[in-house]
Amino acid sequence: MKTIAFHNLGCKVNSYELDCMIQSAQSRGYNIVDFTQIADIYVINTCTVTNIADRKSRQMLHRAKQRNPEALVVAVGCYVQTDPAGVQADPSVDLAIGNNHKGEYLDLIEEVLRDQEQLPEDVSSRENGAGRGAANLAQPAGANAAAGASTRMVRQDGKELCSYEEMHLQRPSEHTRAYIKIQDGCNQFCTYCAIPYARGRVRSRGRDDILAEIRDVVAHGCKEIVLTGIHISSYGIDFDRDAWLAGEAVPTRKGPSGAADYGGSSLLTDLLEYICDVEGLERVRISSLEPRLITGETARRMAALPKLCPHFHLSLQSGCDATLYRMNRKYNTADFARSVEILRSVFDRPAITTDVIVGFPGETEEEFAQTLEFLRQICFYEMHVFKYSRRKGTVADRLPNQCTAEVKNERSDILLQLTEEQSETFREKYLGQSAQVLWEEDVTIGGKAMTVGHTPDYVRIAVPAAEGLVGTLSRVTVTGFLESDLMVGTLE
Repeated sequence: MKTIAFHNLGCKVNSYELDCMIQSAQSRGYNIVDFTQIADIYVINTCTVTNIADRKSRQMLHRAKQRNPEALVVAVGCYVQTDPAGVQADPSVDLAIGNNHKGEYLDLIEEVLRDQEQLPEDVSSRENGAGRGAANLAQPAGANAAAGASTRMVRQDGKELCSYEEMHLQRPSEHTRAYIKIQDGCNQFCTYCAIPYARGRVRSRGRDDILAEIRDVVAHGCKEIVLTGIHISSYGIDFDRDAWLAGEAVPTRKGPSGAADYGGSSLLTDLLEYICDVEGLERVRISSLEPRLITGETARRMAALPKLCPHFHLSLQSGCDATLYRMNRKYNTADFARSVEILRSVFDRPAITTDVIVGFPGETEEEFAQTLEFLRQICFYEMHVFKYSRRKGTVADRLPNQCTAEVKNERSDILLQLTEEQSETFREKYLGQSAQVLWEEDVTIGGKAMTVGHTPDYVRIAVPAAEGLVGTLSRVTVTGFLESDLMVGTLE
């Protein structure tokens, strides 16, 4: 069989989808090789979150074609979705597949290879849907066509991304943890973000499909799952809740424009309760939450789930209300602070993490000072700090008073120093304490063999390596810091 290499760019949703794509290639007998090697087929799962992401996507496509000019180079995902003209004009791309067609990518690849007479007609099982995308294939116009290139486009317009494309992970790519995608799309339309155009509106995954996938990865040794999606707090807003709770296989949909039901009756909270009942599953994490989802009722229901890790990522983006308004975020700093207060009232020392963008258009020194003060007041476990990157086609790209690179760098450095201090303060509370750790990997640190894992609130702990420890849970007494983001302990 032909060799195939993969490269992923972007978010955890992309990582999940690529894992599914790799498993599909393995099941059909393809020989998976590293992306740095010579391969017959290169698949690049692209990202378009910023202009820089677009550039990186193009670079990896070009690198693949340079590595083997005879290879079939396949661009997949968000960059294809948002810039089809640019993809079509790229001589390095032989096949471009937009979102909602990743599940059939091998059928589409094999269609091209058959046309090139590189595969026999019966290479794949027609019962599995091979050739389903043939009607969507089209020779491009413009530069590639003039050059005689064979690029084909399989793209679904963003306005038509109205159904959830089911993909199923059979086993985790990591030994102990698996990412489980529960929804796609976003209805928020933040002014700096192109993702709603790349991913479409909210589409939720059926409860039974989610639970079946979790049971499969648990059966393959997975102890912890992380729920992920483009905007998982919107999970279920396109479902009829009564039908969903009744266990209907295909819940009645309200339509992609339905208003989000944030609060205790959120279907995400209901889903968590079902997931935590899966036998053999030890831990459940949530990748990111909308601050408005956190109400007293929601928090109490979550706190009643022993398997749910007290590690909550609430995306903030700015600690200044004026900046949040320009970003078209749907909350203010008072709303955010209230959500944090609720979580800390029902969980014992929960780990609260966040994202912050510095240098957003129009962010003055006073606005940044307000953000800095708010971040100090909240005192996060960790902050992911991003320098605003202009994204062509977004509202923010056209806003006046764009900040200079120098201003962005200066403000980023200030927040990175702050998060280092706050993170150390959070970890210091573990000194001399007992903690449960899920052991994930054996590593060598400073010439010593160590086993490393995480506590429920995602503090990284190491102990001297012991045979058979990886994949198990045990308690340790935390004794000190081994590195800035790594603590050390002794097994109890």
